[in-house]
Amino acid sequence: MLSDEQYEHLLSSAKDVYMYLHEIEYYILFKNSIYYVFLTICALQTFYPIFMILAMVIRQIGIFAHFFHKVDHDSNRHGGELIASVLKAHGVDYVFTLSGGHISPVLTGAEKAGIRVIDTRHEVTTVFAADAVYRLSGVPGVAVVTAGPGLTNTVTAVKNAQMAESAVVLLGGCPSTLLKGRGALQDIDQMSLFKSLTKWQKTVTKVRDLVPVMREAFRQAQSGTPGPVFVELPLDTLYPYPIVKKEVVSKSSGNSLRSRLVNWYLNHYLENLFAGAFDVEREIRPWPVEIPFPKKAQMQKVVELVSKAKKPLIVLGSQSTLPPIGATELRKHIESLGIPCFLGGMSRGLLGPNSPLHMRQSRGLALKEADVVILGGAVCDFRLNYGKSLSSKSKIIAVNRSKQQLYKNAGIFWNPTLALQADVGQFFKELAEKLGNGKLSVSKDWIDSLKERDNAKESKNLEMALQPADKHLNPVKVLFDLEHTLSEDTILIADGGDFVATASYIVRPRKPLSWLDPGAFGTLGCGAGFALGAKLVKPDADVCVIFGDGSLGYSLIEFDTFYRHKLPIRAVIGNDACWTQIAREQVNMLGSDVGCNLIYTTYEQAAEGLGAKGFVLDAGDEEKLKEVFNKSRQLNLEGHPVLINCLIGKTKFREGSISV
Repeated sequence: MLSDEQYEHLLSSAKDVYMYLHEIEYYILFKNSIYYVFLTICALQTFYPIFMILAMVIRQIGIFAHFFHKVDHDSNRHGGELIASVLKAHGVDYVFTLSGGHISPVLTGAEKAGIRVIDTRHEVTTVFAADAVYRLSGVPGVAVVTAGPGLTNTVTAVKNAQMAESAVVLLGGCPSTLLKGRGALQDIDQMSLFKSLTKWQKTVTKVRDLVPVMREAFRQAQSGTPGPVFVELPLDTLYPYPIVKKEVVSKSSGNSLRSRLVNWYLNHYLENLFAGAFDVEREIRPWPVEIPFPKKAQMQKVVELVSKAKKPLIVLGSQSTLPPIGATELRKHIESLGIPCFLGGMSRGLLGPNSPLHMRQSRGLALKEADVVILGGAVCDFRLNYGKSLSSKSKIIAVNRSKQQLYKNAGIFWNPTLALQADVGQFFKELAEKLGNGKLSVSKDWIDSLKERDNAKESKNLEMALQPADKHLNPVKVLFDLEHTLSEDTILIADGGDFVATASYIVRPRKPLSWLDPGAFGTLGCGAGFALGAKLVKPDADVCVIFGDGSLGYSLIEFDTFYRHKLPIRAVIGNDACWTQIAREQVNMLGSDVGCNLIYTTYEQAAEGLGAKGFVLDAGDEEKLKEVFNKSRQLNLEGHPVLINCLIGKTKFREGSISV
C-alpha cells in the first residue's frame, strides 16, 4: 500500500502530466480521458514506479513545448490580458490594488476588460476589501499587490480571511523567474511566507500556464472550506515578448563560446516561456467547486434527535451563509424549523431585527438548558468558551465544512453527539424539508422564556443609556440613537474593541448579510477595507462603519480612497482617548495603564482634509445625535463620505469584560 504522501504525489503528477500533454496539443487525441486513466493507475497503486518514470518523461517533453507552438515575436499582448479574461469569466467586477511595476500588466489588462480597478493607500486594505466582496456577493474577491513589501503588507488581512473562511484570490508580483534568489529588487521567498496563510499557493512559470493556474485558484478558494489562495506572478510571465526579450537576452556583443551558449539558452528559455501563450484559445470558464454535502444516514439520525427535542437551540456562525444555499434561502429554512437561534459573525441579521426566533442575550444560560444544540458553523473556540459553554446533558449536533473546526476542543471540554462534515446551508435545507412547516413542534414556553430574558436585558441596556457617563457622551446613548436612525438597507461594519463590543448588544442588523466583523482573528483595522468592498457590491446600501478611536488609526487614510473613487461611506467613531478594552483589565490586574492612553484627537478635521465631511459631538450634544446621524446619511446620498467623531466617556456597561 502507498503512504498518503506517495498517493498525493501520484495525484499531483497525474495533474501535471495532463497539463503537459495539453500543452503539446496531444489533448486532441486524449482529451479529458487521459487524466482519469492516470487516476485509475493511481488507485491501483501497482504501477507506482512505472508511472513516476512516465510522468518524468512527459514533463521533459513539456520543456520543448515551443516546438509545437508559434510565438509572435512582435506582439504586444501580455499576461495581464490572460489573467483579466479569467477574472471576467469568473464574475469579478473589481480588483483592489496598490500600484507597483511588478503588477502593472494585470491592472491594465483588468482595465481593458472592463474590470474596475480600485487603488487603496495601503495593501492590507486591498485584501480586507476583497474579503468583503466575497462575503456579500459569493464571488471571490481579488487583490493584486506588488512584490516584497507589497505582499508582506497584506499578511494580517490574509490570515484574517483564512480564519474567517473567506475566498480571496491574492495575486502577487515577483522578480523574473531567472532572477529569483539572485538579489533582485524586492526578492524574498514569498511562497514559504504564504504557505501557512493560504490554503493553496502556486508560482506561474510560463505564460501559457496563467489561465489554468488562475482557474484552479478560483476553484481552490471556493471548494471545501473557503479561504484565501495565493498566485505568484513573475515579471516575465506578465509583460509582452519584446519587453521581456530586451531585459532577458544579453546585449553583450561578445563572441566567446560562453556568451553564445548563454544567449542560446536565454533565447530557448524565452521561446518556451511564451510558447502557447496566445496562439491557443484556452478554456476560461470556472471549474466545478467541490462542496461536502450531508450523508443520508447522518441526516436520518439528526431528524430523530431533533424531532424528540423539547428545548432545541441553534447557534449559527459565518459559514452558514456561504453559497450555494446563501443567507436568503437559509433564513427561510430556519424560520420553517421554528427553532430559536443565536447568530454570530456573518449570520447576524439573518432573521431581521425583530424575529421571535432570534435571541441576542443570555446565550450561556440558554446553552446550559437546551436538550439539543445545533452548531451550524459555530466553532468551540474562545467564542463558546472552548466548548465549556455547552452542557454535558445536551445532545450536540455539530456541522462544519472543516474537519478541524468541526472537532475543535472535542474530547476535552465537550463531545459531539453527531458531527457532520458538510455544508451548513445544505444541512438546514434538508432538515427543514423533513421537519419544517409545522412538522416540528417546539415548545412555546421554551421560546417565550428565552425571549423574556432578552427583553429584560434590553431594558437594562436602555437604563444604562439614560445614565450619565463620567464625562463627555454616554457611549450606550450614542449607539441607541444610531440604532434608531438606521435605514433598512444599512450594512454595518464593526472595527474596534470596547465601543464595537457595546454596539453588538445594541445595534441590530436589518437583514441578512448586513453585518461584517473580522471574525475569530479579532483583527483591528478591517473597517475601511470592509466598507470599500461593501459599498462596491451594494452601491445603494447605507454603509456605516462603527470604529473605536484606536482602530480608526489603522485606516483613517482610506477616506482619501473613498473620496477619490466617489464611494460615500460614513463612519461613527467612539472616541474615548483610550484603548479601553485593554486598559480595563490591565489597570485592574497589573495596576498600570501604560501604553493604553490616547488623546481626544480631532479625527473629523483629518477626514475633512482627505475630502470627507466631518462632525464632532460632545457632552451637551445629546439632543443633536439623531439629527447629525440623519444628516450624515443625507450627505452620503449626495455623494460625500462622512466621519462623525463622538467624544465618549466611561460607563459600567461592560464592567468586568476582558479581551483575552
